[in-house]
Amino acid sequence: METKTEGSWLKNQLFTNWKKFEISYVIVLILLQIVVYFIAPDSIIGMISGVAGVLCLVYGMKGRKISFIFGLVQCLAMTYIAWISHAYGSFAMDIIYVISQPIGWVMWGQDEATRSFKPTTKRWIFAGAFAAWLVGWVVLSLLHGQLPYFDSINFVVSLIAQLLYILKFKENWSLWIVVNIANVIYWGALTTQALMGTAQVGTLGASLSQVALQLALLFNAVYANKVWASGEADNEGGAGK
Repeated sequence: METKTEGSWLKNQLFTNWKKFEISYVIVLILLQIVVYFIAPDSIIGMISGVAGVLCLVYGMKGRKISFIFGLVQCLAMTYIAWISHAYGSFAMDIIYVISQPIGWVMWGQDEATRSFKPTTKRWIFAGAFAAWLVGWVVLSLLHGQLPYFDSINFVVSLIAQLLYILKFKENWSLWIVVNIANVIYWGALTTQALMGTAQVGTLGASLSQVALQLALLFNAVYANKVWASGEADNEGGAGK
C-alpha cells in the first residue's frame, strides 16, 4: 500500500508514494541514531550526521533530488567527524561528497531515468574498483591513517560509487554495499578502541554514531538495489517535478 499526496514540489518530494514498509524502516533507522546519541551523548554532530545521512540515502533510494539537500548536511558533519578521528580517507572523500551534492542536484534534473551497464562493463568497473582500493591502501598507509585497508574502501570505492550514483547507474548500490560493510567494521573497531580506553583520536559518541549510520545505510543500500532494479526510482520515484 502506498500513500500519495498532491501539492508543492517540496511536499511531493518528501511525502508522496511511500510504502508502509519504507515508512516503518525509515522511522526505525532515525530512532537508531537518536538512541545511539543518548547512549553516548558526546557528539551532537555525530547524531546530525547520522540522521541526515539516513534521510539522504533513503530519498536517494526513492530516486528523489531532495536527497542531495540532506546529503550536503550529512557530508559537512561527517567531514568534521572524520577529521577528529584521523580518518583521512573518509575526510578526503567527504570533501568530494560536499562538492558532488550540487552537481548531483543538477544532473538528476536533466535525466530522471535510472540506467545500467552491460555485464562486461560491470566486471571492468568492479575490477577497477578493486585495483583502486589497493592503491589507496598503500597511500593511506604512508600517511599513517587509521586502519588504511578499510579507510581505502571508504575513499576510492566510495568515489566510484558516488560518481555512478550521480549518473543514476543502478550499479552504484552494489558498490555502496561493499563500502557500508567496510565502514561498519572500520567504525566498529574505532568504537571498540574508545570503549577500551585505547583510542587516541575521536570520541565514543562520534564513532558509535557512525556504526549506527553505516548499519542503516547498509540496509538501505540492499533495499535500494532492489528498488532501482525494478524501475521504481525512475522519474523521481513518482514524486513528480
